[in-house]
Amino acid sequence: MTSIEFLTIEVADVAAAERFYTDAFGLGKQVRLRASEEPTAGFRGFTVSLVVSQPSIVNGLFGAALAAGATELKPAKKSLWGYGGVVQAPDGTIWQLATSSKKDTGPDSRHIDEIVVLLGVSDMAVTKRFYVDRGLTVAKSFGSKYVEFDGSASAVKLSLYGRRGLAKVAGVTPEGSGSHRLAIGGGEEAFTDPDGFVWEPAAA
Repeated sequence: MTSIEFLTIEVADVAAAERFYTDAFGLGKQVRLRASEEPTAGFRGFTVSLVVSQPSIVNGLFGAALAAGATELKPAKKSLWGYGGVVQAPDGTIWQLATSSKKDTGPDSRHIDEIVVLLGVSDMAVTKRFYVDRGLTVAKSFGSKYVEFDGSASAVKLSLYGRRGLAKVAGVTPEGSGSHRLAIGGGEEAFTDPDGFVWEPAAA
């Protein structure tokens, strides 16, 4: 079973990124940072979702992110599926802040229930089979549009989205090139998936 213990985001300025993530989201061991000068341009092919229990928490995280230097890609608002918005960190990483609830049931606790990394893929069938062959169990699947894997044993959940569809959700154009600027920490061996996303051993 390949589980995700943490994500490593590669950034140009580690100290600045640490300040942002501490001030914006208060993220701990599930998100790590390391320096990289690898060329990257446009959409990097992934987003990270912070899933919370109610709209007030989305608003709190959204406001904190903007105050810390993030750029608004989509304003926080109600939708058919719940409530959420999208921001881009100063390092370029796109964050979705979301809840399935449309009403508050209490004060803003700033508690994050789940972290989900969504990978934009070019061929859903190929990438889905790649991960199933590596031991992941499909929890939900909607044809070529979306696949969610069982994340009960993971600190970070994994989902697959068509690249163009994910870019639309994020509020950006799908074009991009160069490094993803992301490494996924999980399992016991290093490998690269069909879309170029790198996995590194969790013990590394």
